[in-house]
Amino acid sequence: MRISQPLSYRLDLPQQYPNSAPSAPLVLDSPHSGTAYPPDFAPAVAFGALRTAEDTWVDDLWGDAVDMGVPLIAAGFPRAYIDANRAPDEIDQLLLDQPWPGPVNASPKVKLGKGLIWRMLDDGTPLYDRKLTVEEVTHRIEACWKPYHAALGQVLDSAHQKFGKVWHINCHSMPSVAGAYATDRPGLVHPDFVLGDRDGSTSDPAFREFIATWLRERGYNVTVNDPYKGVELVRAFGRPAEGRHSLQIEINRNLYMDEVSLRPTANYGRLKSDLRDLTAALIDWTRSQTA
Repeated sequence: MRISQPLSYRLDLPQQYPNSAPSAPLVLDSPHSGTAYPPDFAPAVAFGALRTAEDTWVDDLWGDAVDMGVPLIAAGFPRAYIDANRAPDEIDQLLLDQPWPGPVNASPKVKLGKGLIWRMLDDGTPLYDRKLTVEEVTHRIEACWKPYHAALGQVLDSAHQKFGKVWHINCHSMPSVAGAYATDRPGLVHPDFVLGDRDGSTSDPAFREFIATWLRERGYNVTVNDPYKGVELVRAFGRPAEGRHSLQIEINRNLYMDEVSLRPTANYGRLKSDLRDLTAALIDWTRSQTA
């Protein structure tokens, strides 16, 4: 079953969903896979450069989960338009033609030019040749950010209500080498996977350790909370004391695609198969935690 709201998100639900409740206490989301570029988006960079901001193929890599009984929500809008993995107060005032009327959080991501609305790409290329209006930013929040967060929250609530607990994977990709303006560690060569739970604050560490062990046993190089700890979505939805566990998973793009052409490589099928097997293992593991 597919539910979609134009522009904001696509929600893929397992066919066997009874009353919209999941068959396992596991939910996936991919906030940076959107490719629907809105007509009001007028950046000053070429379309090909914009696409480097996408988590290309991530929703498809995890897509087998839906047939296995696990819901997957993916953003329809691109991250370059508005970033669903930022807080709504992470406003970059350098982008605006007038002061923002609400609270402003000058977070490290904002200082990198990667706030709620990006100011530049990973290589430092400015996204705009003009200032944005408060009305433009407000529209993006109302049309994209809020519906995406609301839909994810509803799916997580449904699983939590049925099982008493829920485990959430926030799915991402990362370049093989960190860009000059991507993080505070430019030039870092990334491992195969980075698991982030904000140093154990968004999930019981057993969740990340189960996944880390599983991936390492299959030959992957995995780090935990280094260099990525997880950002807004795991922070907003991860409340382990309430049985709500959220983990960010970053996958090295070099594992599955050409980072210039964005086309899948010969290893794509192997990685997708491994993620399917990991999902099956997680279904069994999460069910055992609620038995």
